[in-house]
Order: sequence, then C-alpha cells, then structure tokens
Amino acid sequence: MTYTIGLDVGSGAIKSVLFDNDGTRHEWLAKRCERIRRRDTLELARECYEGVLQDAGLAPEDIAYVATTGEGENVSFATGHFYSMTTHARGAIFLEPTANAVIDIGALNGRAIYVDERGKVLGYKMTSQCASGSGQFLENIARYLGVAIEEIGRLSKQSENPEKVSSICAVLAETDVINMVSRGIATTDILKGIHMSMASRLAKLLKTTGILKGKVLLTGGLALDTGLLAALQEEMQAEKMEELIASSHADSIYAGAIGAAIWGAFRHDKLAAMGSELIAA
Repeated sequence: MTYTIGLDVGSGAIKSVLFDNDGTRHEWLAKRCERIRRRDTLELARECYEGVLQDAGLAPEDIAYVATTGEGENVSFATGHFYSMTTHARGAIFLEPTANAVIDIGALNGRAIYVDERGKVLGYKMTSQCASGSGQFLENIARYLGVAIEEIGRLSKQSENPEKVSSICAVLAETDVINMVSRGIATTDILKGIHMSMASRLAKLLKTTGILKGKVLLTGGLALDTGLLAALQEEMQAEKMEELIASSHADSIYAGAIGAAIWGAFRHDKLAAMGSELIAA
C-alpha cells in the first residue's frame, strides 16, 4: 500500500485528501476543505495537510507522496506539483467513472475538459480571466444581493422571468446587476439570469471541445450550485447538445485534490520502478 496526499490550492479554498493506493485501487481515507478568506495560504495548506494526517491516524513519514495542484507550487513540504486540468480530469473519473467531460468552475474562471475513460485530457477550452463566469463573480453578486451562497441555487430555480446578464466582463456585469436592482427586478430572476449567462458560456466551451453526448461532471467551487446545474442543462439543449447530461457529485469540490493524490501515487510507483531498474542494471 502507498499513502498519498493531494492538496488543491485554489483562489478561494484549499482542499486536501489522503488516499491509500495499491496499483489501480485507490481508497479515500480523509478529506478537508477550508475557505482561505484572509488567512495565509501556505499556512492553511499545512493545516489541511496535517488535518488529513490526523483524521487518518497517520504520521508524515507514512506518506509516500504529497502532490499539489492549482496554485500550490510553493508549498514547501510537497513532493511534486501537477497541472490542475489533469488533476480535475482524473479526479472526475474517480468520482464518476462514466463521465465523458468535465466542467471545472473555479473562483476565477471556468473550463470545459473532454476526457477519456482513464481521465486523459482529449481537448479543453477556458474562459478568460475577465469573464463573468466564475465563482468569485457569483459570490460578489450574492453579497450585493444579501443572499447566502448556499441559497443561490434554490432561489435561482424559483425564477419565473429571468433577466440575463449580457456582458462577459465581470465588472460590467456587476454594473448590470446594480441596474437590475434599481429597476426592481426580483432577486430570483437576477440569479437565474446570471446562471443562464454563465451556463451559456460554459455550454459553448463544452461544444468546442468536440464532446456531443455522454455525461458531464461539474467540479470546482460551484459544482454543487443546483441552479447553475439546471441552467447548464437548459443551455446544452439550446446548443443542440441534447445527448449530454450534466451532473454533479457530493464530493465534486475535491476533484482536483483527488486527481493530485492519484497522480502522485502513479508517479511514485514509476520512480520506484525506475530506481529498481537502475539497481538491477
């Protein structure tokens, strides 16, 4: 058995997982998720690392590989770092083995990833840094409207006359929302309109990757937003992608950390095999 830890350092939160690996078998032992807010990122990463060790009853010397992803390149105690697109792809396949694509919606951007059954990336498209299709944008709007993040999805699904946001620039889109409030547009209709706008861009990104049928798994900070999930399904139908089904998983936010832990186990085994070959030679 090989114990590995995956640390996904995002812009809004840090996720950590601990796995017991044996070849193609990967058993999930512990997980932690902490919002960064104004805390020191590197110190919080260490807390998450120590937290999963404590939860699993293990010591640092028991861990064969500590893999980071996202913005975790500077984590001093990490063994190695993996690009977040590959970790989200692999983590998504762990959570939903039948997935054909992944939509990762983080704090700063969104991306559509076409994957095979092993989690290999076959194609992808990303939103720009300025796009109003990110978790931070939605969080800012919710704060302005006085709505808790956990309530956004439920309220959005109650909308009867959504007011769609047209701008792709987050700053201009926030101005649009302020104007909607001044015109008396209902909060539910504003939220559904924002979801529709975000979903429209994500659906178009997904379409350009070449995937037209199968299952799409949402990952990242907005993966559990039921309003966004519903809007995405509507927009995929509008884009003539009726054979695609969008879904989420209770642990979707951990996809990047999961992928990092699994890729860490793979790299550890490869390095161990190379060492054995060198010794034999």
